[in-house]
Amino acid sequence: MKAVFSEEQIQNRIRAMGQDISRDYGQEVIHAVGILEGGFMFLADLVRRVTSPVACHFLKMEMVDSHDSGHQPRRNIVYGSLGEVQGKNILLVAAMVGSGITLDHLVQQFLLKKPKSIRTAALINREDGRRVALQIDYVGFSWDGGRLVGYGMDQEGLYRNLPYVAAAGSNASH
Repeated sequence: MKAVFSEEQIQNRIRAMGQDISRDYGQEVIHAVGILEGGFMFLADLVRRVTSPVACHFLKMEMVDSHDSGHQPRRNIVYGSLGEVQGKNILLVAAMVGSGITLDHLVQQFLLKKPKSIRTAALINREDGRRVALQIDYVGFSWDGGRLVGYGMDQEGLYRNLPYVAAAGSNASH
């Protein structure tokens, strides 16, 4: 595997993103919603760089094989308890945004609950795979190459523990 974004590059970018978020929210409370499993490291490092008050929440994406639609992969979204969303500042935090379909769906669902604001943050933005018009408010890096692992992102459950992001070939050794 070849490192694409080093630990130092990631931490420098997250520091800058934290400053931008802190500037934009001031002393307003932010409800940061981390999208698991890939986003756990990014969320943890990002909120430590934000000086605004932050409450952390999580939701999990699960891929399931749908027999109803001819074995097409489908995502289930499992929400943690956010409580009342109305009037709150919501920041959706994802390790990587590809097609944008899932994040766009989440944004639309949260908007129905009338938050004060809703913004998005992604460590990796893959606009080359975008299938919906979705603007990411805070972006770490753009990427248009192959599959990535490390820093919370995995390949067959492995490599989440890497402190950097690497390009994973189909021949990644275990």
